Amino acid sequence: MPLSTARRTGLVDQVIDQLRQSVVDGEWPVGRRIPNETVLVESLGVGRNTVREAVRALAHAGILEVRQGDGTYVRATSEVSGALRRLCGAELREVLEVRRGLEVEGARLAAARRSDADVAELRELLARRDACLTAGDTDDFARADTAFHLAVVRSSHNATLTELYRGLVEAVTASVATTHEAPVEIVDHGALLDHIAAGDVEGAARLAGELLDRILDGLPS
Repeated sequence: MPLSTARRTGLVDQVIDQLRQSVVDGEWPVGRRIPNETVLVESLGVGRNTVREAVRALAHAGILEVRQGDGTYVRATSEVSGALRRLCGAELREVLEVRRGLEVEGARLAAARRSDADVAELRELLARRDACLTAGDTDDFARADTAFHLAVVRSSHNATLTELYRGLVEAVTASVATTHEAPVEIVDHGALLDHIAAGDVEGAARLAGELLDRILDGLPS
């Protein structure tokens, strides 16, 4: 990492904070196995019970996942993300239904509240997304598409809505990667951006909903 040595007061909380920070900072990406217990004990200068309690707390929060006989893996980047991932489970349809609710309201509010800087950022992210689509790189496209939709929600200037969507980012990225081959480009992302830039509240919300409806309609029942 390295982790800083924990003080002797509130050890469990300090270890929880340091482990969480390693996830947030990207030192331990989602899907990565974290260092084993022995390494963490030596790095932090605390006992095994303290490390175990901290890992157990983060697993309960959905950030870590303990796999017996294999190790402990990063499952999500925040408590919100962990909670939403538990709520959505592995069902793609459920993830998309949650996306639809957040993205429709995000687009509606973005059209009403976006700044010139927001629009400029959206245009840049849309260009990057379209370039990845043309290049045919599924992973890069999924990340770029998610970044665009997150920026739309962020343009709503609703901190709670943005935090909820940010917590779902891993699931959104996975859903994009899974469905990007479907013929959903009938709903043009550029048109969605145009409605937001023009302040067309209902048009932006309608297009955002249609985009997810097209994907949902294409899923097997």
